[in-house]
Amino acid sequence: MNQLVDGKWVYGSVGAAEGEGAYRRQDAGFRNWITPDGRPGPTGEGGFAAEAGRYHLYVSYACPWAHRTLIFRALKGLEGLIGLSVVHPLMGRDGWSFATDFPGATGDPLLGAAHVRDIYLRARPDMTGKATVPILWDKARGTIVSNESSEIIRMFDSAFDGLTGSTLTFCPEALSDRVAEVNARVYDNFNNGVYKAGFASTQEAYDAAVGPVFETMAWADEVLSRQRYLAGDRLTEADWRMFTSAVRFDNVYHTHFRCNRAWLRDYPNLWGWTRELYQIPGVAGTVRHDHIVNHYYRSHPDLNKYGIIPINPVIDWDAPHGRDAIGGGADDAV
Repeated sequence: MNQLVDGKWVYGSVGAAEGEGAYRRQDAGFRNWITPDGRPGPTGEGGFAAEAGRYHLYVSYACPWAHRTLIFRALKGLEGLIGLSVVHPLMGRDGWSFATDFPGATGDPLLGAAHVRDIYLRARPDMTGKATVPILWDKARGTIVSNESSEIIRMFDSAFDGLTGSTLTFCPEALSDRVAEVNARVYDNFNNGVYKAGFASTQEAYDAAVGPVFETMAWADEVLSRQRYLAGDRLTEADWRMFTSAVRFDNVYHTHFRCNRAWLRDYPNLWGWTRELYQIPGVAGTVRHDHIVNHYYRSHPDLNKYGIIPINPVIDWDAPHGRDAIGGGADDAV
């Protein structure tokens, strides 16, 4: 994949690792942590205190990992505290761009960067690694706090509560073990599983990846037939982490990533759950299907040489979800 090597941009395939048929995802390179008082968090160094206006979030509406952070920023009341820049949906040879010739692409009014890689080079001029989103930027120290989405959403879930007064929590201590268990299964087999299937370059790698995708969807459908959410009767982080892949499945992963054994809407409980989460106030505004389909079908010439966007199904995301009969509810997350 195109990436920085010792501060220089190097071109490569977006798909399977060289010499292999299987897709390998690279670990995040910045792992600092925002805490209420700036003390060190679980990873990284200290000095990153929760302050209004200090931090800026860089995202793509197309990226499911960046999408997690957008949802938490909205639901935790952080939109007025943390700035936002949105990249162009097309990821070309130069990576994510701040071009503004697509609705919703904001450019980079904070730093004036042309590409996401420029943000990384400001933080680390000799950077080696992929120039990914999301990025959480610290304006006070002029560096990247984190580019690990799973940790950014944990920060958003608690670090700023003293400023917002929020009592909403998506990882309650009583459910933390169950949330971790669900996250591990969903990440490997579904969130990343669709990528492993889509970018596989051998039949063996594809076969190994695609089966767990549908096994996980069937598992989630069965769980959701008897309880409101994936970790129980409360809406948790585990739900949001699966949601961002589920909401992309029928328009992108089914066709573009060859995960075509079934549609999401073939799983009635999973389909109703996805619509319920979409309909929670604040969430629909974070879902930009125009960015999603344009990114995937136009950014991967290895998979879609001519960049043709298929007609795609017409999906009514606002149709009644029918989940009230299961018990529990979104309000139980508080």
